[in-house]
Amino acid sequence: MVEGGEKRFPVSWDQFHRDARALAWRLAGIGSWKAIVCVTRGGLVPTAIVARELNIRIIETVGVASYHDYKTQGDIEVIKKVSGDVVGLDGGEGEAVLIVDDLVDTGKTARVVRRILPRAHFATVYAKPKGRPLVDTFITEVSQDTWIYFPWDTGLAFQPPIAQDEQR
Repeated sequence: MVEGGEKRFPVSWDQFHRDARALAWRLAGIGSWKAIVCVTRGGLVPTAIVARELNIRIIETVGVASYHDYKTQGDIEVIKKVSGDVVGLDGGEGEAVLIVDDLVDTGKTARVVRRILPRAHFATVYAKPKGRPLVDTFITEVSQDTWIYFPWDTGLAFQPPIAQDEQR
């Protein structure tokens, strides 16, 4: 969660949908993929949007857990592996595969997934500076000290003005 000096970046469903479609637009001009590997859970929503927009029907997941309590990033744990059928596309290493996630933060998760599919194209909707070198395509970069509030993690509530937050 947001600590002392961290910034907040709330993202609405409409904004996330626009950003995920922008990611699909960008990816449409880069290549042709046979499958998407979705990094769960955060990658589920952007994967659905990208798969629809690019007409990709083979969708696989890789389950990677690092935020075990929604507050601090801990040890990385692969809790669901990628199917051998998907890893083996086009001779292996993921060359015909698109990896999609909502965010690259420190890059810990991205490093794990990259080891599984070293030649895949890694795309995220949002990127922070520490993880940005690990992804091939992203839409919006935010500072490392920004906490992104995704629409599936929040409810509607009053938001105090930014200036008021800074005075606390």
